[in-house]
Amino acid sequence: MASSGVAEVSPLMANETMTEGREQEALSAYLNLLKIKGADQVALDKRQKFLSRLFPVMRGVAHEGAAYRQAVEKVLNETGKLEWPFSLAVAREYFHFWIMDFKSIAALTADAEFNVNPIDWQPVDLDIKSLWQTLDKAKFDTAENWPIKAYSLALRQAGAEQALVDTRVKLVKILLIRLRDAPQKSSRHYRIAVDATVPLFEKNDTRRLFFAVVREFYYFWIGDPDAASRIGQSPATTSYV
Repeated sequence: MASSGVAEVSPLMANETMTEGREQEALSAYLNLLKIKGADQVALDKRQKFLSRLFPVMRGVAHEGAAYRQAVEKVLNETGKLEWPFSLAVAREYFHFWIMDFKSIAALTADAEFNVNPIDWQPVDLDIKSLWQTLDKAKFDTAENWPIKAYSLALRQAGAEQALVDTRVKLVKILLIRLRDAPQKSSRHYRIAVDATVPLFEKNDTRRLFFAVVREFYYFWIGDPDAASRIGQSPATTSYV
């Protein structure tokens, strides 16, 4: 039979083409926002360098949050720990474009405080062994002790056993030590300290536990009167992305 001269495209190839087109559209929209916000070529190149490592891992995955977070975690596992805060900031920004969340994109566009250079500080580079040793000798002032005590009480009132309370308190104390030289008390610097500390733990289960704990503790740290209601809302299986 004579060929019609038109090559047939398999459903799989068509789907891959659509996916690549969608990702390119998302990337273009993301970079355009950054340019509007004043990003220079260095800032754009640095983000594209991380995303160029992420894209191959995301090929073919479902366009939903869990799959995206798993892909980002895979890339982070091959990323130097000092690069985690910036890499996570980029991954969280880009997600809204990848998922085509137009409401969040509009909010980013309108946000006058959106920072094209999201990492202006990082905690001192220490390994986890050094942090545990520091913790054994550390003294905490009133401003640090107040949220620790409030968090401990809330855990006990929620029925947590003392061993669990002790473990979680040690984890938040590590974070508080990391925050001591932050330029200011802000949610952004809290997140940077968290993102810089997660990779210090070798096991993913410990990383997830730490992230779940500091998500709960954040509301005590800022003095939220409803902080106790957050207990238990961040399971230890929570992704750190």
